[in-house]
Amino acid sequence: MKLVRYADNGGTSLGVVKNDGVIELGKHWPAVRDDMIALIKMWPDIASALPMLVADSAPDAALADVRLLAPVDRPGKILAIGLNYADHIRETGQQTPPHQIWFTKAVTSINAPFDPVQLPAASEQVDYEAELVVIIGQRCKHIAKERAPEVIFGYCAGNDVSVRDWQLRTSQWVLGKSFDTHAPIGPWIVTPDEIVDPHALNIRCLVNGELRQNSNTRHLIFNVFDQIAHLSNAMTLEPGDAIFTGTPGGVGLAMNPPRWLKAGDKVRVEIDRIGAIEAVMRAEAL
Repeated sequence: MKLVRYADNGGTSLGVVKNDGVIELGKHWPAVRDDMIALIKMWPDIASALPMLVADSAPDAALADVRLLAPVDRPGKILAIGLNYADHIRETGQQTPPHQIWFTKAVTSINAPFDPVQLPAASEQVDYEAELVVIIGQRCKHIAKERAPEVIFGYCAGNDVSVRDWQLRTSQWVLGKSFDTHAPIGPWIVTPDEIVDPHALNIRCLVNGELRQNSNTRHLIFNVFDQIAHLSNAMTLEPGDAIFTGTPGGVGLAMNPPRWLKAGDKVRVEIDRIGAIEAVMRAEAL
């Protein structure tokens, strides 16, 4: 299933996609309103009823008539792994890390899948990173790799927008990864029943129609299940937490000379079986 948060004249709602339309879930389960984390927590109680609802219901709105929002508007945690594709490691001139390298992105960096992304006044070195994003579905700690699929609620496309001079001026990447709007995700959450193997998905990034990144999630050094197991040894993962799983080669930083994003550039991230998000770069208004 594809689960969305969206806005229309009736306000903000949660929905399930059916063909080219969306069925509003709050009409059937008022407790979820427009809160995806509430839906995730209720999922064990309602998941079995959803297929029949989708089969028997007409869409409440056309997808073309609504504005898609970030599926989770305020995750408890946004965790992102660095240097997790071999070609990206090579292009940055670094060594394959012996351990997973993690940083956080501020929750205020979350952005809707088709909204503009800010080019901050503080930097001219803004870059793109196409990534598969995992949404956690269950509270868990010390989860074994073999059980990691059990705690995944679903998958999104994401762009780990990066302000490179801020990122690389210190050993801690958090500030350079946390500017407002710099974590667009979506266009929806695809539940695992539609993703047989998260390690067999083509992933691409296009800038103004030019293919910049083109890879497959089978090339992840630390795969999705490794990542969840590792993180859960350090912290409790909770429903709605978002995990950015790494970006392949082709980023603007590694080009000669570097090719930074400019106002008006259109960045599109595509992942097979999930869909695409797309943003126009817009100068920050002061």
